[in-house]
Amino acid sequence: MAGVLDICARPGTLKRFLSDMEEEESVQRRSVSRSTLIFTALFAVLQTSAGIASPPQMASLIPVQLRCESGENPLGIDAPEPGLSWILQSNERGASQSAYQIIAASTPELLSIDEGDLWDSGKTPSGETYQIPYKGKTPASAQQVFWKARSWDEADKPSAWSANATWTTGLLHGADWQPAKWIGSPEMQGEAGLSGKAAPGLLLRRDVAVKKQLRRALLNISGLGIYMLFVNGGKASDDLLQPGWTNYKKTVLYQTYDITSLLKEGAMNAIGLSLAHGIYDITDAPDDRYVKFRQSFGPLQAIAQLRLEYADASTEIIGTDESWQAAPSPVTFENFFAGEDYDARLEAKGWDSPGFENGAWKDAAATSGPGGALRGLSCAAPPIRMQDVLAPVKVTTPKPGVIIYDFGQNASMMPRLAASGDAGASVRIIPSELLGKNGLADRASCTQDGVRPAWWQYTFKGGGGETWFPQFFYQGARYLQVELIPAKKGGLLPTVEKIESVVIHSSSRPVGGFSCSSELFNRTYALVRWAQRSNMMSVMTDCPHRERLPWLEQTHLNGPSLRYNFEMAPLLAKMVDDMADSQLDNGFIPNIAPEYFMAQPNITDSFRNSPEWGSAFVIVPWQQYQFTGDASLLRRHYAAMKRYVAFLAATSKKNIVHTGLGDWYDLGPKPPWGSQLTPPALTATAFYYYDNWILARVAELLDKPGDAREFINRAAEIRAAFNDEFFHADAGVYATGSQTANAIPFVMGLAPEDQGPRLLDAIVADVRRRGNSLTSGDVGYRYLLRALAEGGRSDVIFDMNSQSERPGYGMMLKKGATSLTEKWDAGVGKFGSQNHFMLGQINEWFFHDLAGIAPDPARPGFKRIIVRPRPVGDITWAKASYDSVRGKISSEWKRTGGRFQLAVVIPAGSTATVCMPARRADAVNESGVPASHAPGVKLLREELGLAVFEVASGHYDFSSTL
Repeated sequence: MAGVLDICARPGTLKRFLSDMEEEESVQRRSVSRSTLIFTALFAVLQTSAGIASPPQMASLIPVQLRCESGENPLGIDAPEPGLSWILQSNERGASQSAYQIIAASTPELLSIDEGDLWDSGKTPSGETYQIPYKGKTPASAQQVFWKARSWDEADKPSAWSANATWTTGLLHGADWQPAKWIGSPEMQGEAGLSGKAAPGLLLRRDVAVKKQLRRALLNISGLGIYMLFVNGGKASDDLLQPGWTNYKKTVLYQTYDITSLLKEGAMNAIGLSLAHGIYDITDAPDDRYVKFRQSFGPLQAIAQLRLEYADASTEIIGTDESWQAAPSPVTFENFFAGEDYDARLEAKGWDSPGFENGAWKDAAATSGPGGALRGLSCAAPPIRMQDVLAPVKVTTPKPGVIIYDFGQNASMMPRLAASGDAGASVRIIPSELLGKNGLADRASCTQDGVRPAWWQYTFKGGGGETWFPQFFYQGARYLQVELIPAKKGGLLPTVEKIESVVIHSSSRPVGGFSCSSELFNRTYALVRWAQRSNMMSVMTDCPHRERLPWLEQTHLNGPSLRYNFEMAPLLAKMVDDMADSQLDNGFIPNIAPEYFMAQPNITDSFRNSPEWGSAFVIVPWQQYQFTGDASLLRRHYAAMKRYVAFLAATSKKNIVHTGLGDWYDLGPKPPWGSQLTPPALTATAFYYYDNWILARVAELLDKPGDAREFINRAAEIRAAFNDEFFHADAGVYATGSQTANAIPFVMGLAPEDQGPRLLDAIVADVRRRGNSLTSGDVGYRYLLRALAEGGRSDVIFDMNSQSERPGYGMMLKKGATSLTEKWDAGVGKFGSQNHFMLGQINEWFFHDLAGIAPDPARPGFKRIIVRPRPVGDITWAKASYDSVRGKISSEWKRTGGRFQLAVVIPAGSTATVCMPARRADAVNESGVPASHAPGVKLLREELGLAVFEVASGHYDFSSTL
C-alpha cells in the first residue's frame, strides 16, 4: 500500500489535495477510507485538469426499513413523541451517518415535494438511527402521518431520500372515544367470574351504512376478556387472543384496524364481535376440568369506534352503544385453563353479515367498563398470530373411539379440525405433553395435581363435512387425544378427516440464528428457542399450560437469550408497564405482573416478594438500553424504579435483604423446590446491590448527579455488608461455596478486587468435582455461565453442556424433550413442565461467546460491537447472525489444522472490536492482505493468543495461524 501511495502522490497538486482531505477525517476514518480517498482525489484532479465539472455526489448509504415505535406503517400509535427508526444500507466499508433529516407531512403529496407541514427536523448532526423522538406538530386522533428520512455520510454527503413510510395515530384523548360506550349483554352484568357459573361467550353486532366515495375506514376496538372481530361475514384480522393481558383496572389495550377494503358502498355492511373470558374473567369449570385460580375483572364487554372518512372531507363516527345487538355465543364454555367448547348447532347463520334479523337477540346494555385507561399500540406487545402448522408424525388408536395424534413437537398451539358427524355428536380434543404407559394422554405435567383435564370440544350441526378452529383457548402440547362421542348411545362415531397443530405465539420478529458443528448444541438451541416461542404471548409466561403466568425473574435472567432470537423491545416494554401498574404505593413490585395470582397475600412472603423477581423492574429496562441504546424506558419509569429500590432499603436489615426465593430449582440433595444450596439472603442482597449499581448509571445517563452519588454510596454500603456477611476469606468462597454463591458476586462485582481468581478457581473446581455437572438453578445459572465465560473458562461451559448423563440440556434431549423442561433432569412429578423457558440462558452463551457477538457496554445499542469468538472443545465451526437495531451483525468462524478463519459483517453506522485468535498479530490476514494494512482495519493491541483490531462497518474475512 505504501508503494501505491508513493506513486499516486508524485504530482504535487494531488499530494496537497489528499493532505487537505485527510486533515478533515478522524483517525478512524483515515484508516478506513485511505485507498478510497486516493482514487477519489486522483479522479477529482483529472476532472479539474480536463475542465470537467463534478456532478453533485450522493452518499453511498441510504435509510431503509423505516419504522415507527418498532412497527412498519403501524396503526394506533398513541405515544406523544413516537420513536422513528431506520437501518442504514451501504455496500462500502466505513459507512456511517453524520447527520439526518426527517420530514413528516399530512399528505403524501406534500412529502413528495419535500414539504414537512408537520415536522422538518432539518439537517441534524447525529449518528442516531433508532427511536428518534418525533418533535413535530401534534397530530390529531386517527390522523395518518407520512414521513421519510435521509442521511449524511461520514464525508458529509447526503443520501437519497428513503421510501415513504407512515403511521396512524390512535385515539389520543379519552374524549375522542365519544360517542362510543362500553357495552355488554343485559343478562351478563355483574361479577360473572365470581358467580361460580361457567358463562358462555357473547356476540355483539351492528349494521353499518357507508356513503359514496369512502376514503378510509378506521376501527378502534377493545373487547374483554378476549375478542375476535368480524366484518361482513369474515374475520377482519389474523390477530388472536386480543386485546392483550393487562391489569384491566389500570390499563386496557385497544387495537386499530383499517377496514376500508372490507366495506362496501350502501347500507349492507355489518360488524360483529365474538367475546370470551380469557384471563380477564376466570370462571369455575364443569366436569372437574383444571382451573388454577379464579378471578374476575368484570363481565364480558366491549368498546369500539368506527371512523368513516369520505372524499368530500366529511367524517362519520359510529360507536358502540345500546343500538348494538347481543346474544349468547356458540362458544358454550371457555376458560383460560380448562378449555373451549363450541356447539355448531347454536350458530346464528349470518350473524356477522348485513341484514341479519333474529328476534332472540336483544339490545346491548351500556356498562361501566373495567376501569383502566384505554391505551393503543405504543403500549402493546406484538399481536399473537398463527406461526406454524404441524402435521401429525404418528397416529395411534389405543382403544376404540380414541385417537392419539403425535405432532413431534411440544408447542403453544390450537387444533384445526376437519371432521364429520351426526348433529349432536362431538369431538373432544385433550392436549398433553406426554403419553402414559397405556398410550393415552398423560396430563401429569400440565396441572398442579397432575390429573385434571382440559379440552376443546366441538359439537356437530350435521349434514356433511365441518371445519373448526378455536378462537379463545390455546395450550402447550405435543399430543392430542381425540375422543369421538356419538350423538346418542349406540350412534355412529364422528370421523376425523384431518387435524393439525397450529402453533401460535407473539409475532415478535425473529432476529437471530445460530448453528455450529456440535449437533448436541444445535439441538439444545432449538430446545431453548421452542420454549421461548411457546411462552411468548402478550407477556412472557412461565409455561403454556399449567400456569401461563408472567413470573418476572425470567424476563431478565433470560433477557439476552430472548433478545438474540427475537425483537423483544416492544413486548418487554409492555411488561415493564405491567410491572408499573402492579407496583404498590410503598414501592413494592410483586413476583408476578400483572398480579393475577397471589401465591401468598402477605408482601413479606417470598412467594410474593422476592428481589430476584421484582428487580426485573430495574434490570429489564437496563438490558433494553444495552441492546438498543434507547433510554426511553429508563426515563419513563425512573421514579418508580427508585421507589422499588427504596422499598428494598426499607425492608433490609443492615443492608442485607432476607426475603426471597433464592436460586429457585437448583440441584440439591432433595427434589427441586426452592433454593437448597445457596442462602436466599445472598441472592436477594446481591440483586439489591445490582439495582443500586444500575440506578447509579441511569442517574448519570439522565443527568441526575445527586441521585447518582446517592446510589453509588448505597451500593458501596451494600457491598461492604454483603462481604462481611457472606465472604469467607480463608476459603475464598461465599456462604456455602455453591456455584451460584460464588458466581453472582464474581459477575456483579461484589467480590473484593483481588479475590476474582480464587472465586473462579472455586467455581471450576466445584463443576469438575461433580463430573462437569452444574448445580445452579433458575437464578444462578446465567451468572454461572457469565462467570466462566468472562473468566476465560468457556471450556468448562463446553464440558458441562456436551454430555447427557447428568442433569442438563443433554439429559432433557436424551429423555425425548422437544422443548426446554422445568427441571434440569426433565422430570415430571409435581410441577414438572415440559415446556418452560426459565433455564434457557445457554442461548446467550451461544451468541455472545461461542459465536462471539456482544454489545459494547460503553457504546450501547451495538454502536460498537465486540466480536470475540471462543473456540472450545471439539467445535470446528460456529456461526450466528443478529439483526440489531443498527442492522445485521454476523460472525462465522471455522478452524482447520492450524488455521482459523473468521467472517464478520458489521452494519453501517457501527464499529467493532474484533478479537482474532492468532499466534501473533502479523499472522492475521484480511481478504488476503495483512490485516493491519487492510482498509477499515486498525490493530489495537496483542493479547495472549489474540490480535485485537478496531474495525469499521462492512464485510471482513480474517484468517490467522494459531
